[in-house]
Amino acid sequence: MAEARETIEVAAGEVAAELKRRGIGSDEKVILTIEPEREIIPGRRASRARVVARVVAAGLTDDDIDRLIKQAQRDVEPRLG
Repeated sequence: MAEARETIEVAAGEVAAELKRRGIGSDEKVILTIEPEREIIPGRRASRARVVARVVAAGLTDDDIDRLIKQAQRDVEPRLG
């Protein structure tokens, strides 16, 4: 007999921990329904997804990305003041 469906509201970064807390193993199948909150800046989520896809395709690491962001911040800061 199938178990009753249950709705869990949790931040995306906490999904795995919440499933583990509930005793759901990493090999068990689950269905996620994604209902993201309304975007403050329309299009940001889609733009970010395209950037991430290109970064992954380019073979950049998290450290590479952090370095590029910090460099861009240093480049822009003198123009802010």
